[in-house]
Amino acid sequence: MLGEHHYAVDVEWQGDRGEGTASYRAYGRRHVVRVAGKLHEIAGSSDRVFHGDRERWNPEELLIAALSQCHMLSYLHVATNHGVVVRAYTDAATGTMVEDGRGGGAFTEVTLRPRVTVADAATAELAAAIHAEASEKCFIAASVAFPVHHEPTILIAGADTGADAAPASRD
Repeated sequence: MLGEHHYAVDVEWQGDRGEGTASYRAYGRRHVVRVAGKLHEIAGSSDRVFHGDRERWNPEELLIAALSQCHMLSYLHVATNHGVVVRAYTDAATGTMVEDGRGGGAFTEVTLRPRVTVADAATAELAAAIHAEASEKCFIAASVAFPVHHEPTILIAGADTGADAAPASRD
């Protein structure tokens, strides 16, 4: 079913330390992110380097998390369509953001490193190959203006995780 989907998020700044934004160091970066009907809010801040609270999520981490989650969910769907039975999936995603010297900046790349465990060794090669299709189906990856690379590792359920890993594909 094709369609248009709308999402709503509420963000509330909690960083007024009594003088608002009187100076760059006068205010806190704490905020909360809420969505109606969700059980939990997200405690956010800026990155520590930008005077934020390292114990809270920052927007850069949330962007990488969104890309990782979207790819995983797209991958699981694609795997199902191709008859690849996935038993486990983890990702150690990283991203690079470069400041532009004018107070802004942009991400230059994100690399996803999914470790996918499949039930059947005969599907390992296919399991590696379908990351490309999953990437094409990921709404978040299609929405960003920087490359999202994939360095998957395919493991076989019940096998030694070192020697039986299928070669990783890169895109």
